[in-house]
Amino acid sequence: MPSVKTEERHDKSVGLDVMHPGLALRLLASGQQAAAKAVDAAIEPLAIAAQIAADVLAGGGRLAYAGAGSSGLMAMTDALELPGTYGIAHDKVVVLLAGGAASLTDLAGGYEDDMDLARKDVRDAGIGNGDCLISVSASGSTPYALAAADEARQRGARVIAMANNPGAVLFEGADVAVLLQTPPEVISGSTRMGAATAQKIAFNMFSTLVGIHLGHVYDGHMVNLKADNAKLRGRAVRIVSDIAGIGATEAGRHLTTSSGSVKIAILLAAGARDVAAAEAALAEAGQNLRRALSSVAAH
Repeated sequence: MPSVKTEERHDKSVGLDVMHPGLALRLLASGQQAAAKAVDAAIEPLAIAAQIAADVLAGGGRLAYAGAGSSGLMAMTDALELPGTYGIAHDKVVVLLAGGAASLTDLAGGYEDDMDLARKDVRDAGIGNGDCLISVSASGSTPYALAAADEARQRGARVIAMANNPGAVLFEGADVAVLLQTPPEVISGSTRMGAATAQKIAFNMFSTLVGIHLGHVYDGHMVNLKADNAKLRGRAVRIVSDIAGIGATEAGRHLTTSSGSVKIAILLAAGARDVAAAEAALAEAGQNLRRALSSVAAH
């Protein structure tokens, strides 16, 4: 059986409970920083995973996230951010958290052992051919994560596996395995710390690259955001203003015309004759703003 690094004892944690608070916090911080570095070795599989997910979404499929406990919460956080950040439709993103809503008030551990629940969750969500499921587990052996991945795979979905232990069972049969080999936790086995930190970073990178592949990023801007509050409406104005090189008032006017679509507003500012023409340019460009801008400029 592979060594479970996430359960080993940290060599500097002896006496942690009697350390000066400042020293204890420095040790905890160094543990988080060391865990974050684990992502560096996962660049290639993360790139492959993001391409798979983007292709699935571009083809009309859905992206599902599955996990239990702290790992499930990291997955859920990434999933819930996708619609607002990149304008991905809510019905194209599925969250399978062991225990469902009950786990949001009481993160009880029993749900993570329920393989039947995982299979039922995948079936109830209708995950199958044309979809992609990313299953995450710090140990790589959590029954819920294993069963969710297996059920999705049997139903024809692409499967991405993310775990923090080398040789994880979760990697078996996955289309791509993302290993985040984090060092032992300062609090032994408390994977909500280092392992979850690495997972959060990896998810951030994964979903951002998915957004880039889908054409929802232009330079450093999220050009497909859903501006559904005052802060985001202000951000949308700044994005249009910056990319189009126009003032805030004019940017706001184009956003009103485009019903809040940042991409359409930018294309209008660039010379698209009307909303229909801008939409046609985007459709022809596969929703990629840069390519659509080139098309508008050429006409």
